[in-house]
Amino acid sequence: MVELKARRVGLFGGSFDPVHSAHVALARAALAALPLDEVRWIPAGQPWQKERSLTPAEHREAMVALAIAHEPRFVLDRIELQRSGPTYTLDTVRALDSAEPGTEWVLIIGQDQYAGLHTWRDWQALLGLVVLAVANRPGPPRRPSAEVQRLAHRMVPLPMLDISSTDIRQRVAAGAPISHLVPPEVARYIESHGLYRATPRS
Repeated sequence: MVELKARRVGLFGGSFDPVHSAHVALARAALAALPLDEVRWIPAGQPWQKERSLTPAEHREAMVALAIAHEPRFVLDRIELQRSGPTYTLDTVRALDSAEPGTEWVLIIGQDQYAGLHTWRDWQALLGLVVLAVANRPGPPRRPSAEVQRLAHRMVPLPMLDISSTDIRQRVAAGAPISHLVPPEVARYIESHGLYRATPRS
């Protein structure tokens, strides 16, 4: 009897406010380097560590859908958007693992998230359920806490372009171009819906 190979699925969560070209490049790199059967894009509902208010979920979801439409192995997952209250990664992974037992989950995170992983809710339990894939930002790497380094887990380094959603929001508010920072469909969506403007369109 032939043993079926477990599906290997990348989990790529974030505010995606907005999604940008570095997100897409990172997800493509993860598909090839890890390798993965698919990358599950998971827009956050109410991230417990975010201090600022997010753009409404329907806009962030729509922008992700536009950004990933050309890659069939990219899948939009609304699991955190459908959950009320603060969203925790462990709850998301447990729900997915319950619905899709036998799947190997690979959690794609950035250096900043990795450095602060010890502050996440029940992070030790989370690392027992996923393989970590850490994207390296340009510049000196940020080190995780000694607690995280001591716990056995696998690391898969990935490249990361130097683009941030914060910078894109600031550029839109200042009237600067963003076409080189986001997929064209996303740029058109931001323009047509008047997102991130310093003052509402008259």
